[in-house]
Amino acid sequence: MYRFQNIYAFKTYLFPVVTCFFAITFSLQLQAQNSSNEEVKRLQRSIFIFNFAQQIEWQNLEEKSTFKIGVLGPDRTILDLQALSQKRKIHRKPVEIVRFQLVKDVKDIQLLYVNHKYNYGIHYILSKISDKNILLVSEDYNFNASMINMVNVGDSFEYEINSIRIENEGFLMAPSLKQYAITSSEKWKRLFKKTKRSLTEVQEENKEHKTVIRDKEEEIQYQKNKITDQLEKIDHQEREIDNNREEIVKRNQEIEKLYTKSEIQLKKYEEKILIEKELEKNIQEQITFIKKQEESIKAGNREIEKRTDFLEQQGAQIKQQKETLEQQNSEIDIQKKINVLLIVLVLLALGVSFIIYRSYLAKKRFNVVLEKKNQAIYEQSVELEAKNKELEQFAYIASHDLQEPLNTISSFIGLIAEDYGDSFDDVGRESLTFIKDASVRMKKLIDALLQYSRLGRSKDYSDVDCNTIFKELVADLKNVIETTKAKINVKNLPIVKGSEVELRLLLQNLVSNAIKFREPNSIPEINVSCSKKNDPEGTSNGFWEFSIQDNGIGIPEQHKERIFAIFQRLHSREQYQGTGIGLAHCKKIVESHGGTIWLESQEGKGSTFYFTIPA
Repeated sequence: MYRFQNIYAFKTYLFPVVTCFFAITFSLQLQAQNSSNEEVKRLQRSIFIFNFAQQIEWQNLEEKSTFKIGVLGPDRTILDLQALSQKRKIHRKPVEIVRFQLVKDVKDIQLLYVNHKYNYGIHYILSKISDKNILLVSEDYNFNASMINMVNVGDSFEYEINSIRIENEGFLMAPSLKQYAITSSEKWKRLFKKTKRSLTEVQEENKEHKTVIRDKEEEIQYQKNKITDQLEKIDHQEREIDNNREEIVKRNQEIEKLYTKSEIQLKKYEEKILIEKELEKNIQEQITFIKKQEESIKAGNREIEKRTDFLEQQGAQIKQQKETLEQQNSEIDIQKKINVLLIVLVLLALGVSFIIYRSYLAKKRFNVVLEKKNQAIYEQSVELEAKNKELEQFAYIASHDLQEPLNTISSFIGLIAEDYGDSFDDVGRESLTFIKDASVRMKKLIDALLQYSRLGRSKDYSDVDCNTIFKELVADLKNVIETTKAKINVKNLPIVKGSEVELRLLLQNLVSNAIKFREPNSIPEINVSCSKKNDPEGTSNGFWEFSIQDNGIGIPEQHKERIFAIFQRLHSREQYQGTGIGLAHCKKIVESHGGTIWLESQEGKGSTFYFTIPA
């Protein structure tokens, strides 16, 4: 009887218990899986931000004791960044995490992170952190709107960088950062197509899983119906047992009546034997029936256990398939969001392309105007070049023709002084001397002007070893060097492309000036050196920068440009001899070679002349 009651109780509570068990198990596993995926993605976000910071170089970062990362808004990413900052450093500096609620409060940090879901305007943020040496890392903003923008793709991230904004803020970027970034709309289109194919495959798999789940549910319903039939059979057996129990009770009552009656003592021995046989027969029938019922109950219990195990297996499969279906639905939602984002980006790219096309048309019109202006400039340059040649020819002819009457004047003054010098008084002889000196100076000026007009005409340049030129120059100036006891220090000079005669004249004028323009009784010290410089615009192979440093009298600040003009002198001839055209020669030689010349000087402490020759 106890077993029959247990079977009935099992039938009554079986379905709600199994259903509740499956629901609770499915819910716990789904929550655990979602929680695990979310934690992995949060850790990836923090690692991405740290890696971005590690691949960017800041100005004056050595002066900072810590590397500071700011988080904008009530974003719980700050907790993940704080946890990671306990384990990692950035540029060998400890990391400090700071939260800002308002954009205007952002300051004194190296990196700022902001998520699009908190609705901060990206252009407003960029305007507030401009020129503050702050790198902006954003998430899920529009394409090319930030400096570094992270985009959610499935269970991971992709990122794109705005190289122009990063370089304008003065940051240096590692090549690996740009190598793995999505930098063009074509890559976004490919990602969109790949995502669309993945979405189609997931939808097809989703349909297949739904079909499998529907078949499993029908099979489970069939198993449930079979269990219901089995339980109904058990109920029928229980009712039969109850009926047999009632018959046994009746027979026992009849036996008790026989025993209770006083006539039974008077019956014959044969009647007693019959009663005992009847009782024994009834007992055997009852024992046999009970054994059959026990075997039927055991078989039913085994069948129920098998069905229960089968139901548990079916439930586990259904739970696993539901989890897969939920995960695929989540992926489908993410893919839909990405698709919408990619569509927006494609539309933006089309808009930008239209703007670029309009700019191209405007630029084409401007190029036509510019071409006309360039043609006019070219015609003016040709005319100017012709006039310059005419001026040079005039200077050459004038200086050459002036020498003949000047030579005549000098010769006749010499004859007058020689033949009639005794006839003049002291004033007359002194006047002849002044005239002779003036004619000599004028001849020197004419020779210098003639030489100046010839400079820059020859463009037949060759490789010139400046070390060889300097050795020959020192040999030519040997007497002056020994007389003044000058010390000339020369470092290794390069081989340059130019005119050997003009470069020799250039170095000779600069070294001669360094020896000549000194304080009385002082020993000249001259340092000559050269270094290779790169072209900041990147349009050439760079240039050689020569420097000639002396310890002479120096040049006042207001005369630094004047000294390169022709026939300009800062001192009288009594103090320092010369025509005043040497530095003008230097300037013309340097400019004809495509270089520039300038100086740095401090009055009373010396000067340093610099000039460049293209490499």
